[in-house]
Amino acid sequence: MEKKIKFAPTVMLIDACYLNKVGNDIRQHFAPIVNRELPQADLAALLEYMALDAGVQTGENEIQVIFIYEPGLGEMTFCTPSALEKDLNNVAFKGTLGEFSLYAFQPSELATREELFAESLQLLGESKDTRRLIVVPDEEGYGQKVYELTAKMKGKEDVMVLGMNPPQKECACRFEMLGFAVLQALGIRADELD
Repeated sequence: MEKKIKFAPTVMLIDACYLNKVGNDIRQHFAPIVNRELPQADLAALLEYMALDAGVQTGENEIQVIFIYEPGLGEMTFCTPSALEKDLNNVAFKGTLGEFSLYAFQPSELATREELFAESLQLLGESKDTRRLIVVPDEEGYGQKVYELTAKMKGKEDVMVLGMNPPQKECACRFEMLGFAVLQALGIRADELD
């Protein structure tokens, strides 16, 4: 990462390119099913839904969100706010779960997005400050690398991967479907899917 930041007790490490792809795919897929145009997702609500799925309880939690993105991405087009450097870097908001601090990083010319994500995950695994880790990796791009790195982590209360494809092998971390949080953030109600 370009800047040294102190890690919070709960950290969400998100591949912004992957989250953007999933968000746009779900938005396009479900609009005809619910027979209405879907609005952009509220990013603050999405982050809270993701944290709830990870077991974060209502209260005064300190939650750090780290977005890793390709230099060409610029913004996540399925949600608002969306501009990674302008809207989602070095900002914070207060929600029902506590304070969310947001940071956005892109790789330098010497590294790839995948390398920066893996290095960040490794640093979080070694951090004594971070007790709960929520990871949203690019499942196709990283393959088993994320599960290999999480298997080496010690001293964490919880490590959870949010994705669209459950792991094929037994792993040391928990897995939850990312799609459920995205559906909620897009305002799709359960009764619309019956």
